[in-house]
Amino acid sequence: MHDFTMLRFLIRHLLYGIAGGLVFGGGLLLLDFADLYSLIAGSQEPVLWLLLLFFGLFATFGSVAMGVGVMSLGDHRDYPRR
Repeated sequence: MHDFTMLRFLIRHLLYGIAGGLVFGGGLLLLDFADLYSLIAGSQEPVLWLLLLFFGLFATFGSVAMGVGVMSLGDHRDYPRR
């Protein structure tokens, strides 16, 4: 059986980043920063623009969270081999 520890580690950090992107995007829309909510709500395709906004935020924040997780691992000698 394969050990999926690192994959679980990366997925967990990806989910942290997605949660951060969701909070950040929700804050942008809630505060109507730069009239973003007004523009999206007044468009003919608001769902498309929301999907594009949140996809970009999820990709960005998820990648950053995964990168921070990997960079914080440290030296391989810090962890005992199983």
